[in-house]
Amino acid sequence: MLAGAALAGAAPAGAVPAGRRIAPGVTYRQFDVRAAAGPAHAHLLTVDLADPHVHVDLLYPGAVAARATVSGMADSAGAVAGVNGDFFDISETQHPGVDATGASVGPAIAGGQALKAAVPNGQRFGPALPPGTSTQDVFGVGTDGRARMDRLSLTGGVDTPDGTFPLKGLNQYALPENSVGAFTAHWGSASRKRAVCGTDAQRSAPCSTDTYEVRVRGGRVVSASDTPGSGAIPADTTVLVGREEGAQRLRKLSVGEPVKVTHDLVAASSGVRYAFAVGGFPVLEHGEALPGLDDKTSSVRTAVGFRDGGRQLLILALDGAAAYRTGMTLAEEAGTMRSLGASDAFNLDGGGSTELVARDDGASAVTVRNHPSTGAERPVANGIGVFSAG
Repeated sequence: MLAGAALAGAAPAGAVPAGRRIAPGVTYRQFDVRAAAGPAHAHLLTVDLADPHVHVDLLYPGAVAARATVSGMADSAGAVAGVNGDFFDISETQHPGVDATGASVGPAIAGGQALKAAVPNGQRFGPALPPGTSTQDVFGVGTDGRARMDRLSLTGGVDTPDGTFPLKGLNQYALPENSVGAFTAHWGSASRKRAVCGTDAQRSAPCSTDTYEVRVRGGRVVSASDTPGSGAIPADTTVLVGREEGAQRLRKLSVGEPVKVTHDLVAASSGVRYAFAVGGFPVLEHGEALPGLDDKTSSVRTAVGFRDGGRQLLILALDGAAAYRTGMTLAEEAGTMRSLGASDAFNLDGGGSTELVARDDGASAVTVRNHPSTGAERPVANGIGVFSAG
């Protein structure tokens, strides 16, 4: 059995038990999984998106640059279940004097509104990306109610009296080299200094010394500074941060000049607008595991997948209790999701971040269903919330 699991991906140990309904259109179950490094224990939510009473959305703490527990975010939003989401900026030991922002790596959309875009590939946290994947990869649900995997890129510009230049960042903890990025009220009050640290290829590279920040309110420049600032950004204000060539462009703007900032997240493979999207990376597409998935490193994992043309979600979190902490490899994760019937699956943050919560039927608050591997809930950047009007 173990040899077969290693070749084809981890497999449930026997029949997967029927789910217990926690709300209309939402079931929860748990079962054992055989993996090469040892047994794993899985917690699984099945969500019927074809049910008109059911939907999913992004859980987040009210700001991009902030962290909260999955249970706290789920209860605050009124979700009946939830799971942790994207990898995030958890540590900045390489940059003395710079605090970690807590912001997620990839794009994020909540309630149909774009919150942020992706950092450069070299600036991400988490395991190495599988070949051909990107920080722009997302799992999401379109306004048509169907789940998809896609890639969301930022499009936008800064219109000035001297012309227009491209916008290359939106509420990101890391901006591309030589670029200008926008920060809005969604960012929160965290310092924007981290945005100019590292390079496109190396997260630990020093912070840029050629920076500039411009504050735009009511369509005009109202202030400027040589260094990125901090503090809450009013709803009617956009802060532009530039590094290297981007800083040089911003220095040409004078207080009082008219400036218009536009931005949007554009899907690569679908014309459908997204009601919700979260970052991570794909591991299973059209029933086939992605080539080059890691089949050596086992860890506690979180994954989300779909079947029936995106009408049904499968949300899986492994248990972090000592007996199961070996977890599974990415290749085994893909195999497990396929064995559960998923045609496509997406890897989310794992390890100490892996957490699945769900209400008991009729309860007013969620319960943590798995054992977090650190022994307690880890505050995370975002998650997936499951909502049932029934």
